[in-house]
Amino acid sequence: MPQEISVSYHAIKSKVYRLIDALVAGEKSEAEIQESIRRWWSLIHPADRPVAQKYLLTVLGRSVSALDAIGDGLTSSSGCAPSRGQFPSERIKVEEPLANQNQFTSPV
Repeated sequence: MPQEISVSYHAIKSKVYRLIDALVAGEKSEAEIQESIRRWWSLIHPADRPVAQKYLLTVLGRSVSALDAIGDGLTSSSGCAPSRGQFPSERIKVEEPLANQNQFTSPV
């Protein structure tokens, strides 16, 4: 029997934050995070994917905003000047057109 995956906003937010925490803690590499997301996505029923994608993109967008706010707060309080592309939203803006072309396809 296939594993049932929750696509609630809370479940997806928890998944994303656990993966971020694992990367920050050094428990997983970026490649391992990507593979984890591929496996997780393949377990989501195709009928549930539009909702899962909506929630995932919402969580990622809000996470990027939070990281930018942290970076901006640090920059304004310490007087350090960030280098170009240092903040997550700048990286996302560059990568966003690529993501739109590959809208969460299932691994074969």
